[in-house]
Amino acid sequence: MKKIILASTSPRRKELLTQIIPDYEICVSKCDEVSDKKIPSEMVMDIAAKKALPVLAIKDDNCVVIGADTVVVHKGKVLGKPIDKAEAADMLLRLSNDTHTVYTGVCLATKERVDMFFVSSKVIFHELTEDMIKSYVATGSPMDKAGAYGIQDSGFVKEIIGSYTNVMGLPVEEITEHLKKLTEEK
Repeated sequence: MKKIILASTSPRRKELLTQIIPDYEICVSKCDEVSDKKIPSEMVMDIAAKKALPVLAIKDDNCVVIGADTVVVHKGKVLGKPIDKAEAADMLLRLSNDTHTVYTGVCLATKERVDMFFVSSKVIFHELTEDMIKSYVATGSPMDKAGAYGIQDSGFVKEIIGSYTNVMGLPVEEITEHLKKLTEEK
């Protein structure tokens, strides 16, 4: 069995990966998390590869490196992590009482093969008041999350059409399927 390496320090990704693989290593490359791709699904896969491939280059032959990237897309605009509290509040105000799509790109890389895919989920928000947004932003929680919210800690989500774990940042069901294929390879 190949050793699994997560190319991320995200607490949510670590929590989710631990649910399916209790024993893995973390190794993060210092990559520029930008892409010249304009299509959200291509963008997140590109950035996921930029996270995974440098780690693979420095590791032994018997490993699978997992890179992932998540964005929120609302009315054609990509919302990454907010740069400050004002941008976080603005993002949440835009998402209020509306539907957006969460894309997570995943790169599973071995010395023999690179497997990239994305998962998308639709998310419908409740209507948010200014006070709700202000209180949530004050917690600091939105600052390291695409779209300025965490599905697990905001209480803003009315409905999800798709994968809950994808919205958290790591589509566990799909990763399980892809990892099974990669780790069985000789």
